[in-house]
Amino acid sequence: MARAGMARPRVSWMTQADDRILETLADSDLVLSPRVLAVNTDYSRHYVSARLGELRDAELVDRVDDGLYRITDRGCAYLEGELDSDDLE
Repeated sequence: MARAGMARPRVSWMTQADDRILETLADSDLVLSPRVLAVNTDYSRHYVSARLGELRDAELVDRVDDGLYRITDRGCAYLEGELDSDDLE
């Protein structure tokens, strides 16, 4: 699912990795582990795990089981540019 050109909010705590993680979760429509996300985004598993914690705090991903994550409706709304930066600070 291409999302180029979408106007996503930019917030100070988010990184380029966050977009890649969210896009991978959305495109796969699967529940994935940090290890699988790391392999598919070219970031280390440790870094992906840390970013997933931040994304979970922002309610952009859910932890569905120990070490398994999926994107939330809010995460999809972010990818589609439907959230304001105020919603993410």
